Amino acid sequence: MKKLIYAVIFLLSVNMVRAQDSKPDTVIAGAYITSIHDIDFKEKEYSVNLWLWLKYKNKKYDFVQNLEIPQAKSFTKSYSTIDSTGGRIYLLMKLQCVMKDSWAIENFPFDSQKLRFSIENSQFDSHALVFSADTLGNHFDPRFTLRGWNIDSISVTTGTKVYETGFGDESLDKPHTEYSNFKVLLRINRDATGLFWKMFLGMYTAFLIAYMCFYIHTDSIDSRFGLSVGALFAVIGNKYIVDSSLPDSTTFTLVDTLHGLTLLFILTVIIATAYSLRLIKKNKAAKAQKFDFIIAQILLASYVILNAWFIYNATAAA
Repeated sequence: MKKLIYAVIFLLSVNMVRAQDSKPDTVIAGAYITSIHDIDFKEKEYSVNLWLWLKYKNKKYDFVQNLEIPQAKSFTKSYSTIDSTGGRIYLLMKLQCVMKDSWAIENFPFDSQKLRFSIENSQFDSHALVFSADTLGNHFDPRFTLRGWNIDSISVTTGTKVYETGFGDESLDKPHTEYSNFKVLLRINRDATGLFWKMFLGMYTAFLIAYMCFYIHTDSIDSRFGLSVGALFAVIGNKYIVDSSLPDSTTFTLVDTLHGLTLLFILTVIIATAYSLRLIKKNKAAKAQKFDFIIAQILLASYVILNAWFIYNATAAA
């Protein structure tokens, strides 16, 4: 009977040890961003310098060799130090990363962006390792300024990244792997007032040139048509210049909306000029002049209101 009791105790002990062994170890991770620079809006990338620290007990994790930054185009460790006193490893490293990310450009230039940084251990999945975020203190240097941008907030969290692949491991029942990750999310919004006028001043000038056609005497029909057509091509050229600084997008952005609206109104000016010419040909000069005055006021008011509406919606969404 005693042997049976000892056997049961032994089996329970083994199961408890296995259960303990199966529990993943925790890695405490923290980050401090010192600078963000070289934001390339066209190529969807930016550079970030930061300090990263990790605290853990299992020496096999070896983050110096196994550090994985999934969204990084490239990264270098300019400095690292390890303290293993007290049975725990404290790793501190300085990273310089070129990150790839997606931009939300629907409301450009009144846009806000999310800059994401995350790390994983390339050798240990979430069954062996989980991250815990060190949330004490600040996570970025408040003295650094991001040219043309305002820093809204920053948060550090942890999560699990799912890969629907076994990475060639045939022992898995299905191609599914999960890795614990440590994430930093920096929210920024653009200081857009100066950039907006820099980008759209040419477009608005072209519209005003076309609009001034209504105040040219009806006898100068050729001049009116010439100014309108010239303004039309000026807006098209301005759009190509603005688009060259933006990443490719399949969505209809604020830039597309304002340029499309301006092209539509300039086309309306050309149509109105053609109608005035028709009235002149019928010897109705007074009626043509009155028509020009009325349509000029309607077009200007409509153009200003619609522009204000679309810009307001963009700033409110951002």
